[in-house]
Amino acid sequence: MRVVVTGGAGFIGSHIVEELLRRGSSVVVVDDLSNGKEANLAGMKGSLEFLRHSITDIDPLHRAFRGADFVFHLAARTSVPRSVADPIESNRVNIDGTVNVLVAARDAKARRVVFAASSSAYGETPTLPKTEAMRPDPISPYGVTKFVGELYCQVFGRCYGLENVSLRYFNVFGPRQDPGSPYSGVLSRFITAMLAGQPPTVFGDGEQSRDFTYVSNVVDITLRAAEAPGVSGMVFNGGTGGRFTLNHTLALLSKIAGKPPNAKYDPPRPGDIRDSQADISLARQMLGYVPTVDFEEGLRRTWDWYKSQPR
Repeated sequence: MRVVVTGGAGFIGSHIVEELLRRGSSVVVVDDLSNGKEANLAGMKGSLEFLRHSITDIDPLHRAFRGADFVFHLAARTSVPRSVADPIESNRVNIDGTVNVLVAARDAKARRVVFAASSSAYGETPTLPKTEAMRPDPISPYGVTKFVGELYCQVFGRCYGLENVSLRYFNVFGPRQDPGSPYSGVLSRFITAMLAGQPPTVFGDGEQSRDFTYVSNVVDITLRAAEAPGVSGMVFNGGTGGRFTLNHTLALLSKIAGKPPNAKYDPPRPGDIRDSQADISLARQMLGYVPTVDFEEGLRRTWDWYKSQPR
């Protein structure tokens, strides 16, 4: 089976590539390395081809997608704050680039595209947990681009018969998440700050909550979405159904580290959502998805990985 993973050198993408190779697939990674790193793919065994291209350039995509059975589309500008600072770039990559991916997949006659959507599509709606039937109401340019990506996937299904599934990922964390940017995932920044003996920064009062989802759970639901029958055109939540505040998360990290976090608190960032939690009953019913790594175990695994890395 030939599979293309856009953004495959990134945090989530590289974990998906690793599992696909383990299952014997032939994998083509398309990544411009604006966020990803070739080092994330180092040491992986199997049929792996890496192509350094941007999804904003369609011609290389046509060549890369030739003969593809499945396309996993994860390439994106992934930051809410970055999208607020530069909405034009987020639109160019996340919307124009997604249309390019869909056209290339259609022309290659791929069996299905699995699109990495985002829980940011729900916006600030107070109802918890979030269900796929809720009206999307994004509050950031990033959230808009990801929701538009879902719509484009569905339209390509209706117009061209291209099977598609969109997964609204909820606050994914784990090994290989890059903490080196102010736009990085909060847990990678918390952990690396504590390991360096520095105070982690919390934007807001710390009582905002998230459905933190360990990366292996996301890999599982993503591969299930490629194979499950009768789900084309559907959108699924990719979370765990849990919810933890940042203050509680810091307390768990304090227990793992054996020392207090001594966090500092800064003003909230524009575009950040207060609370987020997934209802995963639809994914459980249609995909057979059941998270296997809970938050505290995932946090410990992530801490151990960062601790093992060179500073």
